[in-house]
Amino acid sequence: MNIKAMVDQEYVDKSFCEIAAAPLSALRGVSVKDARALEQAFGVRSVRELADLNFVKWASAFATLADAETSSATDKAQEELLDEAVEMTFPASDPISVDSGITRVEVAPDMVAAHTDHQHAGKHEVTAETATLSDVELKSGS
Repeated sequence: MNIKAMVDQEYVDKSFCEIAAAPLSALRGVSVKDARALEQAFGVRSVRELADLNFVKWASAFATLADAETSSATDKAQEELLDEAVEMTFPASDPISVDSGITRVEVAPDMVAAHTDHQHAGKHEVTAETATLSDVELKSGS
């Protein structure tokens, strides 16, 4: 950071704390007359008081946000396409879908193929611990 570009010559070797406590005229480009006008207009006397002024904070925030804002027509179009893609990905946010009450279509449990339907696999698979001779014979086709 080049401090020489920000403060008058007499403040170049000062600490940041000293510069913050310095009068507004310590800032490069702010004359004593300008400092008096700022004091009368906003009641600020030091560099720190100017930095703490809400108007300065707000102006800085708006400038930062404006620099980050998409401005070209192409950027805006891409943003809208992305919004539409997200909406298509999550159709449950569509009020018509939500109101219909249909959230999932299932087949009857007796028709589920346990080897492909993992949701119902536990209900239909025969384990070695619970298998009876007739279950094993049915599975093997004997």
